[in-house]
Amino acid sequence: MTNPPDLFATLDHRRFLADWFAYKKAANPRFSHRVFARLAGVKSSSLLLLVMQGKRNLSPAVLAGVCKAMGLDAEEQEYLAALVELDGTDDPDEKSRIFARVSGMRRFQAARRIEGEGFRYLSVWYLPAIRELATLAGFRADPAWVAAQLRPSISVADAAEGLALLQRLGMLVPDEAGRLRPVDQSVVTPHEVAGLAVHNYHRGMLTRAADAIAAFPPAERHLGAVTVGVPTRLLPQLKRELAAFQEHLLDLAEGHVDEADLVVQVNLQLFPLSAACPRSDA
Repeated sequence: MTNPPDLFATLDHRRFLADWFAYKKAANPRFSHRVFARLAGVKSSSLLLLVMQGKRNLSPAVLAGVCKAMGLDAEEQEYLAALVELDGTDDPDEKSRIFARVSGMRRFQAARRIEGEGFRYLSVWYLPAIRELATLAGFRADPAWVAAQLRPSISVADAAEGLALLQRLGMLVPDEAGRLRPVDQSVVTPHEVAGLAVHNYHRGMLTRAADAIAAFPPAERHLGAVTVGVPTRLLPQLKRELAAFQEHLLDLAEGHVDEADLVVQVNLQLFPLSAACPRSDA
C-alpha cells in the first residue's frame, strides 16, 4: 500500500487500523505492532493487533493514544471515536444516532455522501412516500404542496430537503418538460449499517400503522390481525405465502388502468408472540 488509507471512506475502524498499519509497514519494514503500541502508550504489544482482528475493543484511553500515534487531526479523532461507538453498541436507536452524527460530518459527506443519504432515505418514513407521491398524475414538486399532501403532514422545510435528497439520489429526475418524475434507482446504503436502515424503515412504517388507528376512519384503512398457534416448522411457508401475497398486491396496483391519485402503505406482519414450547411428546 503506497498511499495512506482514507479514514472517511470507511465505517470499519478495525479495517482502517489494519490498512494504516499495512501502509506504515510498507513504507518502513521495521514498523511493527510493538512500535505501534509503544507510540500509542499501550503496554501490551499485541493489543492493537487483537483490536484489528476483532478480538479486543478500544477503550477511550487506548483510543486517545492511538489517535496521537497516528497523528489524526480533531475531526479525524471525532470520526474514529464515533466508529468505535458504532461498533460497540447493539442498540438500534443508539446506532442510528451515532450514524446520523457520522454521516453529517463534512469529510464523510465528501467521501460517501450518497451512501449516507441512502441510509437516510430508508430511515425517514416520508422520503419513500414523497418518491411515490411523484408517481401521481397531479404531483407538484412544490415543498408546500408536498408537505400538505402527506399524512401526517410534514414541515415545508422537510419537504424541500426531501425533494432535494431524492434528486441527489437520482430517484427523481426532470422530464423533457422540466417536471420531476420518479426513476427506478437502487438505494446505496453502507453495508455496515444496511440492516439498521431496513430496521428503521420498518419501524417507521409500523409507527405510521399504529397512528392510522386514530387518524383515519375505517373506510380509509384496514387493520386486520389474527393471533394463532402454529408449529415452528410452518413459519417458512407462512413467510412465503405473505411474500407471494405482497407480489400479488404489487401486480394489482401496477397493472391497474386508472392513474394513481393516492399513496398508501401496505404492511404485512408476521412475528412470534411467544417462545417455542417443547412438544408434548418430546
